[in-house]
Formats: sequence, C-alpha cells, structure tokens
Amino acid sequence: MGVPKALTIAGSDSGGGAGIQADLKTFSAFRVFGMSVITAVTAQNSLGVQGVFNLPPEIVSRQIDSVLSDIGADAIKIGMLSTAPIIAAVADRLRAHAGEKVVVDPVMIAKAGDALLQPEARIALIKELLPLALVVTPNLHEAEALAGMPVATESDMEEAARRILALGPRNVLVKGGHLRDSATDILWNGRDFARFMAPRVASNNTHGTGCTLSSAMAAGLARGHALKDAVSEAKAYVTAAIREGFQVGGGGGALRHFVTGW
Repeated sequence: MGVPKALTIAGSDSGGGAGIQADLKTFSAFRVFGMSVITAVTAQNSLGVQGVFNLPPEIVSRQIDSVLSDIGADAIKIGMLSTAPIIAAVADRLRAHAGEKVVVDPVMIAKAGDALLQPEARIALIKELLPLALVVTPNLHEAEALAGMPVATESDMEEAARRILALGPRNVLVKGGHLRDSATDILWNGRDFARFMAPRVASNNTHGTGCTLSSAMAAGLARGHALKDAVSEAKAYVTAAIREGFQVGGGGGALRHFVTGW
C-alpha cells in the first residue's frame, strides 16, 4: 500500500493554529501525505483576525485541478470558503474529479456566534457543496443555521441532524463542544445515531478545534477507515490535543497537534 494522501481546501491562518496550517499538521500526525488548496489568506494571530484576502475563484480551481489531475487524493477536507463564487468553483471541480470521501466543515459561524458567511455564500454552501459531502461537521451554531432551529440539547442535535441530512450530505456529525454539560458528538446516517463521548477538558487552548477534527476525520478516511472509526479516532485525537495544548500568544492557546497516545 502506498502512502495515504489527503487534500485540504481551506483558508490560511498566519498564526498557525487553524485552517490550512492545522490541517497539514493533523495529516502529518496521522502519517498521511497532505496537500493544500488555499482559498483565502488571513492576517491572524491568537487575538483574532486582522485581515482577510479571498483568492480569485479561478486560482482556487486551478489549484484543485493541479493536485487532483496529477497526485489525486484518498480524502478531501473542506474548510473556509468565504464567498459564493469560491464555493461554486470548488463544487464544480469536485464534481469534475468525482471526489467521494469529502469532509465538509461548514465554517459559517465562529465560536462566539459571529457570522462568517454572507447570506448568498450560505445559500451556495447548502445548494452546491452539501450534496457532495460524505459527511458535514457543523458545531451547534452552524447546526442551528443549517437546520433552522435552536440547538441546545442532545435531542435538538438529533433533530438538527435529520434536517441537515435532508439537504444532501450522506452523513451529518453535529459537534457538541458547546453543550453545557457534555462534549458529545452525534453522527446520523439516515438509519441510526452514533454517539461519540469524551470528557470536557477545561482549557482555553482550543483555537482550531473544528479544523483539526474534520482534518483528522479526513486522514482516517484516507487511511481506509470506516466513517465511524474515523470519527472515533478524530475525537480522541482532538481531546488529547486540547488537553496537551499550550499558550502561543496573548489570546487563545493552540492545540498540540503532534501529541502521542491518543
């Protein structure tokens, strides 16, 4: 067997904790060869985002074509896609290259609840990208936006997952990191629910958690693991990376991506 390969399509985090940088670190931690398509360049540090420059959609398309026409990918993770034209470009090239193991992290709403996508981009994400996803991984805020309902309990998460599955993805993983009393993620495949539980880690070192979980899932899929196994491994990895996280600047801390024993 050759070396597993995974592609991330996302924005660059100059602070190194999230986005493309977190994805490539995660791929390496799982012994997967990582490739990248950059959709946006951010001026960013532990304190926040100071600037964003979205790349032209045609450059995004060319990056995808360059990688997939030559090297290929055993799995693809999709993160920050800021505009409707970029989303349309990514969806078009994925259809052209028949990408199957696609993990979509719908970077729509930040941890604090701030919107990261304009309305037209949100519509494009739902229409163009979700139907191409093997699995979509919304946090509670994003699940609320996609499902059109409040999501605050595990029962809410189940109903939201049902509604989101109807939008076209083959599986939905609603992440419970923002639940008050637990950190349970719930996977729905249209037939049964699977729960992935982990102890809540009291830590401020959580920047890039969503990026890291979805890229860890993609790495597991690239290695040939079943989706449930990929989710379970990714959950354990992220929990360990948070527990062993560290301060890198004056704001939120970073995950320890190269952590052993997860």
